[in-house]
Parts: sequence; C-alpha cells; structure tokens
Amino acid sequence: MTEKCPNSAMPRELSVGEVAERSGVAVSTLHFYETKGLIRSQRNRGNQRRYPRSILRRVAVIKVAQRTGIPLAEIADALAVLPHDRPLTAQDWRRLSQTWRRQLDDRIARLTRLRDQIDGCIGCGCLSMQECPLRNPLDSLAVEGPGPRLLEPDPA
Repeated sequence: MTEKCPNSAMPRELSVGEVAERSGVAVSTLHFYETKGLIRSQRNRGNQRRYPRSILRRVAVIKVAQRTGIPLAEIADALAVLPHDRPLTAQDWRRLSQTWRRQLDDRIARLTRLRDQIDGCIGCGCLSMQECPLRNPLDSLAVEGPGPRLLEPDPA
C-alpha cells in the first residue's frame, strides 16, 4: 500500500503507472527519462519504482521543453543542476526558460529565413541555378562545408 501524505488522501509517492496516467507520458517514456538521468525513482520493498509527487512538475517541464524543440540532452543538462528532492520552483523555471528563450529566438529567426527563401532557394543554391550565382558565386560557400550554409550557419 502506498504511504499517504499527512492530513491528506493523496499518496506521498506515486507508482510508475500513476505518474504515466497523471502526466500523459507512457510508462516506457518514463523509464527512458530515468535512464537518461532526467528523473529519478526509488524502489520499494517489492522492487517497484516509486516517484515523489514532485516528479509530475519535472515531467511537465521536460514535455514543454521537448515540444519547443529543445534536445533531450540539453534538457538533461539543464535539469542536472536542479535538486531532485523537491518540486521545481518558479525561479527554477525562470532560469531554464531564459536559457531556452535564446535558443527559441535563434530557431525562430532561422525558420523565418527559411520560410522567406524556400520558394527560390534554400540557402545553398541547390534548387535554383539562376539565383545561386547571385547568392553564392562560384560556389564560394563550399569551403564552409556541405549543406545549406546560409540558413544553417555552422555553430562552431
């Protein structure tokens, strides 16, 4: 039987099935998050996973970050500096969101450029030989490497 919170009918810890149901995330996804260090569980006497209630907020943050396109490795890095033994606070979220806001602004700018150029040229000249000499005379961008160099500049 799951231990109850004092003065409450709510359990203090949640099973993996309860977390899955409450968070809208599949059990297999929760197991995957755990292997990647995004979330942690403890084992009860029957060797079943038990999660603190605060895991629901952490899973919500992971889902929001994933929906915005933040890679799971970056989410893991960001969450690694936050304690696992308490719910994420508004201040924690502000720090995370400020970092991710810069990435989202950059992604929005790149997508806007792509949208504006997609009809004629995707940035490397491969779709338009008429436009390419104007944007990339004599294939001068080839020295920067393969792929669309104007739309996706090399991060290094």
